[in-house]
Amino acid sequence: MEQIHRYTQQYFEPTVAVVVADVAPDGTALLPRRVRSVTSVTPVVSGDDAPSLPSSAYRVTSTDVLGGVDAVHLRWGGYDDLVVGAESYNGGWRGLFDRWGAEQARITGTFGFAEVPPLVAQACALLAADIQAKAAPSDADSAAAPGLDVDDEGNNVRIENNDEETTPVAPSASTGSTQVDALLVGYLNRGHSMIGGI
Repeated sequence: MEQIHRYTQQYFEPTVAVVVADVAPDGTALLPRRVRSVTSVTPVVSGDDAPSLPSSAYRVTSTDVLGGVDAVHLRWGGYDDLVVGAESYNGGWRGLFDRWGAEQARITGTFGFAEVPPLVAQACALLAADIQAKAAPSDADSAAAPGLDVDDEGNNVRIENNDEETTPVAPSASTGSTQVDALLVGYLNRGHSMIGGI
């Protein structure tokens, strides 16, 4: 599934993530993933002293709704007379956001599909079979590389992953299987700029 995520730049199950998105002059922040819910929106300003905006200050749209777009629409409205700069007579949250001069917003929420689409599940099974076929050595391979641990059915029983991944998963040009790539072409997220830091 990791290779499929890298290739499509999508989450196929609900995943909690933090995304930093550019905010357009009209207050729209396009999100690079399918958004399910948003728990906090914070303007990215120098010093990181901006408070998190209340839910009345933005509106969330998702591609879960036919014809929708994954976005957070800031400057939607609302005010708080107890927050300096966000008072009703000062333009509310919209006026405060404009005074901060923030060009980006840090959005925390749940992203991804509600359930794995059938084509993605099929692609995952095909890719797992392809990886397993490449990992199962022939008799000549096992004689040449005695370090491989293979059971009677040809399954690789020793799987080691010593590299602890601390950097984000980089986009990939292919999953390694042309059949899987063809199944996933409808799920490619190439319209938005790729997000590296999630």
